[in-house]
Amino acid sequence: MARHLPPLNALRFFEAAARHRSFVRAAEELHVTPAAVSQQIKLLEDYLGISLFKRGRTLVLNESAHDALHLVSDAFDQLERAMLRVHSGSIAGPLNVSTPPVFAARWLIPRMDDFYARYPDVEIHLLATRRVVDFSMEEVDVAIRFGSEPHPGLSVESLMPEVIIPVAAPGLAATIKTRNDLAHANLIEDDWHIMRGAFPEWKALLGTLGVVDVALKIRRFGDADLAIQAAINGLGITLTWQSLVLNDLKSGRLAHILNHSIPTDLSYQLVMPKNKAVLSKVAAFRRWLFEQVAEQ
Repeated sequence: MARHLPPLNALRFFEAAARHRSFVRAAEELHVTPAAVSQQIKLLEDYLGISLFKRGRTLVLNESAHDALHLVSDAFDQLERAMLRVHSGSIAGPLNVSTPPVFAARWLIPRMDDFYARYPDVEIHLLATRRVVDFSMEEVDVAIRFGSEPHPGLSVESLMPEVIIPVAAPGLAATIKTRNDLAHANLIEDDWHIMRGAFPEWKALLGTLGVVDVALKIRRFGDADLAIQAAINGLGITLTWQSLVLNDLKSGRLAHILNHSIPTDLSYQLVMPKNKAVLSKVAAFRRWLFEQVAEQ
């Protein structure tokens, strides 16, 4: 029986634009221009004879398009799983992912149930390390790295820009009403990030906020994960990367102090040899990662 299908490439562009509610974000995911996304959406609308979106500052799907979106997304997920099975060479062995330990523990692992539910044929092997792995010498498919430096000869995509925020357990956070309150609380410093110049020391930060000549009570820990856990347990206020505590903020284990944030030019990056990008298991992991980032 002949199938009556719309242009599949246009349908793929629709699914990305509808999921992100943005032609720009869809273009970033698909590695094309926003104009190309708009052109493909117009092609699909002409084929269907309806408008799929109400265009404005944000995209709003019409009712029928909204109802169809999850079916279209599920169909592409099934196609992707089918191709993983067909392309047996691409799924032979686990997907080896190198990642900083704190990112693995606080961002990646809490979301991996969703990945396994969608891609049960792909096994992820996490190599949690701070060192930069050598793709030419080690059996690593993709790496998640932190910073802003280039990686010549490799495919590099920014996953999410980072900001630094102060956080504490809700009980302690409720007592912090002013900057002076902040200066008189127990403060936690993450020595690893401070030594590398990524985080300011509390004394310097409070100085920029106009709080000086105060004897600070500092509790020091050796890395970000320990500092965050100490804050969760009520030992003080710590500075941390926002992405690492999203789940803790959502669950109420931590609270954002004074709504203060420090922008940076750093980000988590998805890095891989260019020849790895063609593997189906790598493509599945990449797509899933960017969907998780978009949802947060």
